[in-house]
Amino acid sequence: MTIDTLVLATRNPHKAEEIRAMLADLNITVKDMRDFPNCPEVTEDGRTLEENALKKALEVHRCTGLPVIADDTGLEVYYLLGEPGVRSARYAGENATYEENNKALLNRLTQVPARKRQARFRCVVAFVAKGVEELFEGKVEGSILLKPRGDNGFGYDPIFRPDGDARSYAELTADEKNAFSHRARAIASFKAFLQS
Repeated sequence: MTIDTLVLATRNPHKAEEIRAMLADLNITVKDMRDFPNCPEVTEDGRTLEENALKKALEVHRCTGLPVIADDTGLEVYYLLGEPGVRSARYAGENATYEENNKALLNRLTQVPARKRQARFRCVVAFVAKGVEELFEGKVEGSILLKPRGDNGFGYDPIFRPDGDARSYAELTADEKNAFSHRARAIASFKAFLQS
């Protein structure tokens, strides 16, 4: 499938920058919602990451008429039966900061020992173009640290340590994280689809 312009259905500059870096080798123009100020904000009220990603992609495609990718990402802590999951961005309340969400999660895990703090990051990317709707998923297993570490990344990166590494996501460089992160894996599946 050949496209020359792709819209990222996000107003989050950190997420846009991360995805742009992952798509850099495709030789396409990548825009985001800051390029389309007239498109309305999409309410993420789905019960699953899949529902939210697809809803965002469909609404932004309707507004722009261009091919769109949208992602929804959740941190799923096994001890908390998958929380915060689809509510990851709003775990400490509507418009919560990254720090507030991290603090809320760490508070829920106060007495939980390290061996029971397993978690995974899961990302679902929806691609919508004329006559096309596809979903791609990426996952990374890891655990929740006792306290934040590192200054890179965003969201829950300072408290998530991927399996096989002693560092948090926030202690990795952008290139290191983008080589294997949950979002990188979902985007890699999307790129393979485009190139097939």
